[in-house]
Amino acid sequence: MSIQFDSCTFGYRRRKPPILADLTYTVPDGFTVLLGPNGAGKSTLLKLGSGLELPSSGSVRIGDVPSHGSAFRKQVAWMPQTITPMTGLSAREQVAYAGWLKGMTRTDAWDAALTALGRVNMAGRAGIKSRHLSGGQLRRVGVACALVHGAGTLLLDEPTAGMDPTQRRVFRDLIVGLATDDVRVLMSTHDVADLAEEADHVTVLQRGEIIFTGPTEGFLSHAPRDTPEVRRAEAAYATVATASAEQM
Repeated sequence: MSIQFDSCTFGYRRRKPPILADLTYTVPDGFTVLLGPNGAGKSTLLKLGSGLELPSSGSVRIGDVPSHGSAFRKQVAWMPQTITPMTGLSAREQVAYAGWLKGMTRTDAWDAALTALGRVNMAGRAGIKSRHLSGGQLRRVGVACALVHGAGTLLLDEPTAGMDPTQRRVFRDLIVGLATDDVRVLMSTHDVADLAEEADHVTVLQRGEIIFTGPTEGFLSHAPRDTPEVRRAEAAYATVATASAEQM
């Protein structure tokens, strides 16, 4: 079952407008790209979806399981924008530690850590100190930390920020592979290049409101007919964002 946001409102300060207001949304199956400019509320949505923050009104749940309970957090994994290497720990030890924090026994976490690293093509570097890994490799360790406890939904917050084009390509291929393995992936980004046509769905968030959600081809159809293939995602995003702004 998927994460459901029901009429969620959330703000960090009482006297300021909320970041998200009366938002209702269900995370689709497969790989979904969450598009939107900086400040649109993408990180806030993912924090609510992970149970890290709770809505001031409305609810976040998976089936009948509410986001404020440990049973919910066992089904969801969240990867923040910044992955910090843990001093003195190898990649496997860092992933195992993440599993232990999620309630796994030390033995189970140690075994699952190697499996999780294998899923992100990092098993061969399991014994390397995490502080010696490249930025792209450390992001993959972050994904392994998120997956180690067997979560069914993976929430990624701007995971490709700062990566060069080759690293982005490798990382997107990794995510596409995970999303076909019974794991829902919701990945936030402000860069339409991260869409890359491999995404199953696109959701666009603007000023705390969802202005589009649907299959990727439906999103791309908003691009003008004479748009070059390599610019379709960018043109579609511009069309959707402009249409929403004109309605406000």
